[in-house]
Amino acid sequence: MAYWFNIETKQVETDDNRSQGEDVMGPYETEAEAAAALATAAAKTEAWDEQDRKDREWETGDAGA
Repeated sequence: MAYWFNIETKQVETDDNRSQGEDVMGPYETEAEAAAALATAAAKTEAWDEQDRKDREWETGDAGA
């Protein structure tokens, strides 16, 4: 069974009761993973932003500045 996180209601949903549309994130393998969807997305975004910053520094020669 797949689990989904509804960003509007802040509830975990299953395939049986999943909302349609853009308000769900997933699928996730476990209910716990779905419940942590926003925190996981925030952590990944922070990591990507940091990598982008490092890439820009490397490209401009500002590493270590």
